[in-house]
Amino acid sequence: MTRRIAENLEDLADRDMLLSRSGLEFMQDMLAGRIAGPPIGVTMGFRPVIVEDGRVIFAGTPDFSVANPMRGVHGGWYGAILDSCMACAVMTRVPRGSYYTTLEYKVNITRAIPLETEVRATGTVSHSGRSTGVATGEVRGVEDGKLYATGSTTCMIMAAG
Repeated sequence: MTRRIAENLEDLADRDMLLSRSGLEFMQDMLAGRIAGPPIGVTMGFRPVIVEDGRVIFAGTPDFSVANPMRGVHGGWYGAILDSCMACAVMTRVPRGSYYTTLEYKVNITRAIPLETEVRATGTVSHSGRSTGVATGEVRGVEDGKLYATGSTTCMIMAAG
């Protein structure tokens, strides 16, 4: 499977392309490389690996570029991967002709991820309605199975108009 990553703003899907698909179709096309994925994944060291209705999994390995002054993984990295997997899970429930945005999200870090540790971040939809979507997420180590962080999000779903 060949993934394409946007290298500049023109590479990202335009509004018409986004609205012509359901959120699930859009995410499946992005995973398959038919639509370029956002560059934040390259910047932060994570990518989607599974897209299902109501569930999205990202894989990531935080490296030195996301370290804080104490040589640990910066809290923003936990937030970025959790916001991505949870919001993308909500996106899989967004109907054609609509779009979403994150209203708020919360992160609970349960332990420090050692640098260079591969993790999986799973986002799962708890509720999807006409105007809101709610999801939860967790970050676990691939090798050790340890829970490193949990999260929750509320997203607003809007019809294009």
